[in-house]
Amino acid sequence: MDGGGGDDRLAAVLRPVRSGNTFEEAVQRILQLVRLGLVPDGGRLPAERELAERLQVSRVTLREALKALQDEGLLETRRGRYGGTFVRYRPEAVEDAGRASAGGDELRRRARRMGDRLEDTLLFREVLEVGAAELCADRRPTGVQAQRLRDCLAATGSAALGDYRRMDTRLHLAVAELCGSPSVAEQYASVRASVNELLDCIPLLPRNLDHSEAQHAALVAALLDGDRERARAVMRAHVAGTAALLRGFLS
Repeated sequence: MDGGGGDDRLAAVLRPVRSGNTFEEAVQRILQLVRLGLVPDGGRLPAERELAERLQVSRVTLREALKALQDEGLLETRRGRYGGTFVRYRPEAVEDAGRASAGGDELRRRARRMGDRLEDTLLFREVLEVGAAELCADRRPTGVQAQRLRDCLAATGSAALGDYRRMDTRLHLAVAELCGSPSVAEQYASVRASVNELLDCIPLLPRNLDHSEAQHAALVAALLDGDRERARAVMRAHVAGTAALLRGFLS
């Protein structure tokens, strides 16, 4: 079955991307097509031009999203007259990838068991992180505190893939700890542990990591400038990108 041709069934998923997380949201929308069976295994996705127009993203961003999902074995590109991008959704392959990245079946089962609590966890994280960023900017870290943020930023930028999540957590925890509220830092540490277990179930996508690093740099700059509005906006966009990927892979 061909998924192209302007099929109205796709309209609910292929909505225009509204945030600055164009890559992450494009991945999420395409994954939804696959997971919901709107384009079944062996079916062809709409043409790149149509997908880009529907999602209102650039062809470059769309191709990067498709390539990321091809690398995960969920899509296949064929050349020639009858070519295109085809769905290769094999649940057993997804389970294998989950076992490899999560280190066992338990984390995958835990993510599934969360059900509605997944959305609650992501929302709680957003409230904590955005609030912590605003409070941290209000305090405008200087001296040792400013250097801590710079060091954490440098560590995420130079981290190997295997260490990236640990360094990323360290940067975010530093923001929470420097906001002035020990309670916020304590609650953030707890919710981040849950989020990390979920993140371990999805692959590290190079384009997402590049985007995250750009956001990290913008966040630290806003904090050191004491710009609370910019810090809030950057952090909100940053956690929204992570949430989009989680919803795509774990829905």
